[in-house]
Amino acid sequence: MIGETAALLTSVCWSCSSVAFGKAGERAGSPTVNHVRLWLALLLLSVIHLLLLGTPFPFGARRTELFWMALSGLVGFAIGDSLLFESFVHIGARLSMLIMTLAPIMGALLGWVFLGETLSVLQIIAIGVTLAGIAVVVAETNEEQRSGTRYRLAGILMGVGGAAGQAGGLLLSKVGMAGGLSPFSANLIRLAAATLIIGAVAAMRRQAASDFRKMRDPRALAATSLGTLAGPVFGVVLSLYAVAHTHIGIASTLMSLAPIILLPVSHFALHERVTFRAVLGTLVSVAGVTLLFVAR
Repeated sequence: MIGETAALLTSVCWSCSSVAFGKAGERAGSPTVNHVRLWLALLLLSVIHLLLLGTPFPFGARRTELFWMALSGLVGFAIGDSLLFESFVHIGARLSMLIMTLAPIMGALLGWVFLGETLSVLQIIAIGVTLAGIAVVVAETNEEQRSGTRYRLAGILMGVGGAAGQAGGLLLSKVGMAGGLSPFSANLIRLAAATLIIGAVAAMRRQAASDFRKMRDPRALAATSLGTLAGPVFGVVLSLYAVAHTHIGIASTLMSLAPIILLPVSHFALHERVTFRAVLGTLVSVAGVTLLFVAR
């Protein structure tokens, strides 16, 4: 059960990182958190790559691999995660992570369009079930949410954009790793490209130094560090370990449980009102994702 345990712990890591990054974004701003956490993650993953593969960076990667993985980093980390971080601030970690269950659906559709992968009838049903579950939760509004409808809508759209970025990044990663590139090396190339892009944008806007100065806030720094360790570092390592030690369908299903894990966290730790409708919609959505992988 090592692979299954690693997959379940991956969901715990995703849950922790989403809450931590959301709290950090509230204090320092989501663009700042996204910028700083990329540098932290790049440093830590370079050390892991050195310990596991003997070099701090995959210098022997081919140009085509570098190109596709760098493009994957731009789409997945630089664009997708930037939108996801804004979604955390607008609508919270629980609803954002629920919307992120769209990522495997978008990935399946992109694979169908660009890679010629087929979709069975059962997979199409699974997509419909997932969308229905998300719709049930998103359509739920209370008085507080009605007063901030535009703000909430922006957060939902950013969450959808984040899911699309993650799906597109994974599709590009699949192309880049077709030649046998190690997943650790592939992820490090993605991360390095995204870090350089986000860092360059921050420098052009003359915000690079101020982003790090904002981390003088102890709570913002602690939340950003926790989110980085739980997400891009331990979460990624555990997900790779899970895929290597159990069936990918089982691993993917267990790694998609973050929205369910966040239900009690949101209620007891963040003191959010979690309704029966929200619980039901989340369970339906995750069931749809599970069916999507089982149907493969």
